[in-house]
Amino acid sequence: MDRVTLLSRAAALVGVAVLGGLVALGAAAVAGELGDGTTTTVLRPAASFDATPAVSDDELAVAEIYERAAPGVVQITSRAGVSDPPTRVVPSQPGPTQPLPQQALGSGFVIDKTGHIVTNYHVIEGAEEMEVSFSNQDTLTAKLVGSDPSTDIAVLRVEASSRGLTPLDFGDSDDVRVGDPVVAIGNPFGLARSASAGIVSAVQERTITAPNGYPIDHVIQTDAAINSGNSGGPLLNAQGDVIGVNSQISTADGSRGNVGIGFAVPSNTVKNVVAQLIDKGKVDRAFIGISGTSIDPELARLFRLPVDTGVLVERVVEGTPASEAGLRGGTSDVIVKGESYRLGGDVIVALGGRRVESIEALRDLLSTHKPGDTVALELYRDSKRKTVEITLGRQPPLR
Repeated sequence: MDRVTLLSRAAALVGVAVLGGLVALGAAAVAGELGDGTTTTVLRPAASFDATPAVSDDELAVAEIYERAAPGVVQITSRAGVSDPPTRVVPSQPGPTQPLPQQALGSGFVIDKTGHIVTNYHVIEGAEEMEVSFSNQDTLTAKLVGSDPSTDIAVLRVEASSRGLTPLDFGDSDDVRVGDPVVAIGNPFGLARSASAGIVSAVQERTITAPNGYPIDHVIQTDAAINSGNSGGPLLNAQGDVIGVNSQISTADGSRGNVGIGFAVPSNTVKNVVAQLIDKGKVDRAFIGISGTSIDPELARLFRLPVDTGVLVERVVEGTPASEAGLRGGTSDVIVKGESYRLGGDVIVALGGRRVESIEALRDLLSTHKPGDTVALELYRDSKRKTVEITLGRQPPLR
């Protein structure tokens, strides 16, 4: 029985696909969340209009970025067990059928001279063998250092001479702005390394769903062409720094190809996860055990809530820290504009003395704590503000 409920309300995209390999290793289908967007049109006199984007002194041309970064980008081949059905007929050979191994192709990139490589979790999920191919045609066996399904990140390691490794540097994803030029490098459809250029289409507001069902916040949306096989490859800024790991695309109904909406896990998330995976082989996340929805002024007015921002607790999972701390979920269901809400529960407004304005902000604050930490949770109950102490638990798997 599933005892865990997501902390977010995920809105399903039409045809969102995890960009695993040509043959996926049993990765679950995932959905993303696009949210509402706003388009701003800037009018200029025709005579002065220039479609060429401005380039600062420290920005590199696409060719320069590719030349510097491509040697550090690798192709990853992962194999696992046999397929279902597990046999196939070998043409022109008598006797019993033989097993057909499953194979996935993806991308990755070197991050240090000791041979650590970052890729997507769904590229190597369930793999028994992994090989890494470099731009000089060398192919090495890789070992799994650790993986984190909750962010779709994995770290591999190869035994190679440091002279033969070209690490890529991480940039600061918090500095990324809409309109910034970006370059994606990877191995789409198993082809040799390819580069595609575009811009950052959206930041901050985007959330996608990880292979284990948990949300990944603050992903970078780009129109740079990303296709199957690009998974795990770097998204680079104009200085050639990695600002994200390409993970998913949104596709049109009935299509599997790129339609100009790709998503990358932000580099600041990746750096934190990778450090823990190299150190401990896993990531421990703090967990409270609720599902809820973000409050905005319109929702607060409509439901007569005591605050304009915060998290409305809709459900509290039995046996979790939230349940043990006495948090209350909603008691009545209402539907507004096609959206379902559960009213009557607590409204969370602060955690550990820091303001909580949304469900994403709550997850961000939880990520700064460890399981076992005891923190003050400030909330409104029946329009009265109160503080409860809650001992954070460890995020359990969803599947």
